[in-house]
Amino acid sequence: MKIHEQLRLLQAELKAPKSQYNSFGKYKYRNAEDILEALKPLAVKHGLTFTINDTLEAIGDRFYVRAEVTCTNDDSESVSVTAYAREEENKKGMDGSQVTGASSSYARKYALNGMLLIDDTKDADSMDNSQSAPKAKAKAQPQAEDTPKDIMSMAIEYIKGQRDKKSAYEAIMAKYGEVLTDNQKAGIKKFVS
Repeated sequence: MKIHEQLRLLQAELKAPKSQYNSFGKYKYRNAEDILEALKPLAVKHGLTFTINDTLEAIGDRFYVRAEVTCTNDDSESVSVTAYAREEENKKGMDGSQVTGASSSYARKYALNGMLLIDDTKDADSMDNSQSAPKAKAKAQPQAEDTPKDIMSMAIEYIKGQRDKKSAYEAIMAKYGEVLTDNQKAGIKKFVS
């Protein structure tokens, strides 16, 4: 069986419930560990091996954790998905290793979401929980209420998923260019070529 067929069957079977609860925000969410816990028995069942690797990348004047999830079958066919999360410059109450670890967890979660078709478009990280969540779009695009950090992260993922990367970049700059710094714009532009 080809890897895409194996992965498609696993994706259809996977259930990764939101088992974590944020009592301050009063919402449920799932983390990377929840996804991995649901994934492990199905990976064995479907003859697939998943690996996750992190690297640090400098984009503009900031560091991003790049998480890559790779799915490999017994015939050595593989498919990979990547996601990025920016390290905060200063996170109160956390040392440098904790900041990197939190960014790694976030990037890993979204790489797993991409690989496994888990839709967290409007999860606790991007939602005002005092209102009902709007319907998710097929591809996550930056929204007007997002912060420049959110816009940059989503813009990178959005551009990477488009065939015409230049047009995607231009559309993002037309809509959000005024809220992004020059360094952020340069960092996003690196994904156009």
